[in-house]
Amino acid sequence: MSAAPAPGWFEAAASRDVVVRALKYAVGVGAILIAINHADALVQGQVDSVRLAKMGLTVMVPYCVSTASSVGALRARG
Repeated sequence: MSAAPAPGWFEAAASRDVVVRALKYAVGVGAILIAINHADALVQGQVDSVRLAKMGLTVMVPYCVSTASSVGALRARG
């Protein structure tokens, strides 16, 4: 009996396990990155829509890295 073929990239990226894991990393690492990069503006109350967009993108970075890593591991396992 042969192993099932590895799921497609987007299929694996949208799987519940990958999404939940990526969200956990995005919240944790994203919060740290926001604190490092935007703490001064947060403390001074200088948060506008542009900075909020940058914070959102800051959280997306660990989400994308975690997703790519998880999908790569799943596909390598076959």
